[in-house]
Amino acid sequence: LSDLVSHKTSIDSLFLDEGFGTLDSETLDIALDALDNLNATGKMIGVISHVEAMKERIPAQLVVTKKSGLGTSELDRGYRVNS
Repeated sequence: LSDLVSHKTSIDSLFLDEGFGTLDSETLDIALDALDNLNATGKMIGVISHVEAMKERIPAQLVVTKKSGLGTSELDRGYRVNS
């Protein structure tokens, strides 16, 4: 993220796959603040993660849940408004 910002690279969308699992809570907050800042400038940010703490910070979510024993998944779309 810092490379993108420091080199003023023009990217309109960013997808991160499991890039947060090893971060402590303070570093996770810093990373999510950076994503919030990018999103506020009109960038589309997509995140794939199993980190539970991220659910509180990301208001628009697509949740994929495996249905037991069926070999299929269920997709749930949600949006939470920050109060």
